[in-house]
Amino acid sequence: MHIHGASAVIDGTLKEKVCIKGADGVITAITLNCAETPDSSHSGTLIPGFVDIHSHGGAGFYFSDLSPENVAAARNTHLTHGTTTHIASLVTEPIGVLEEQILRLVPMVNAGVFEGIHLEGPYLSHARCGAHEPSLLRSPSIDELSALLDAGQGAITMITLAPELDGGIEAVEYLTSRGVTVALGHSQADAATTNAAFAAGAKLITHFSNGMPKPSKGASTIAEASLAQKKIPLEMIIDGVHVSDEILREVLASGEQRTILITDSMSAAGGADGSYSIGSLDVVVIDGVARLTSNHSLAGSTLTMDQAFINFLKANNNIVDCVFAASTLPAKTLGLHAVGEIAVGKKAHILEYKGSEIVVVAS
Repeated sequence: MHIHGASAVIDGTLKEKVCIKGADGVITAITLNCAETPDSSHSGTLIPGFVDIHSHGGAGFYFSDLSPENVAAARNTHLTHGTTTHIASLVTEPIGVLEEQILRLVPMVNAGVFEGIHLEGPYLSHARCGAHEPSLLRSPSIDELSALLDAGQGAITMITLAPELDGGIEAVEYLTSRGVTVALGHSQADAATTNAAFAAGAKLITHFSNGMPKPSKGASTIAEASLAQKKIPLEMIIDGVHVSDEILREVLASGEQRTILITDSMSAAGGADGSYSIGSLDVVVIDGVARLTSNHSLAGSTLTMDQAFINFLKANNNIVDCVFAASTLPAKTLGLHAVGEIAVGKKAHILEYKGSEIVVVAS
């Protein structure tokens, strides 16, 4: 591989006239003002491939689907939109069903289709269940967590839980000791419990401002406690629906480069409006917005990472910050050291940003 870019985001800065070489899928050299003839030249800005750490499906399918071909179709839909590194997220199900879903995904993680598995549930708050079946929510137990991790055979990368549940803090400590990244979410926790979970090892917040109280100055909630912890990354669904402009401005003002762009995509991502489901819950998608038919709660998104990137860029007008949010910070937060940046020794996952379009150059 030998490509030229009119510009590229390298080492946290925007550089001009960049030459990138690679072999066997790995970047081997980066130079400026290279005179050699490349394999391809790009007039836009070269950026690293997107790292989506919270996504449930696309192309009409979920990553929990019984068919590997359907799971691959969902994965490939996101790849065409720039997601070169993907964590497969699973929603709340009975423990036995969840173990079966995990076991089906393990070979795909081992094959490099996904970088890991994310369990969003069942250890979530009934009061903030969102699009999770309330009857299946439960408090965590170490024995149950151990069984899930054993099923994952090292493939479970992240688990979202509500720390205020009975055994919640102990679960954070246990999962951290097993090398699993803990995210706090779908939670009604107060500030003290949230801070205790951070002290126990929790690393980030699942879709900030969704599945929790909205930020309110002076309130003792998980939202305010998270904002105050300026080093804690905050996942955000920037689709124009999940996060208001006011909340986005508050997050941007609360600490430098702490936003992680995610899709939280359900099966309709990359597809058409219509009737869908999440687990056992019915969903309708109208004008690209997914809601439960039962109570009209938001039910994930139909977002893809290219659009999330463009939306975020419109909000902060800084392409370097957007690259950090879409690629670098999610990779660092989950310890995915081979991706997230255009750098020597990293995987050659490269996109071209061309104003209103993002094209996959190398994956």
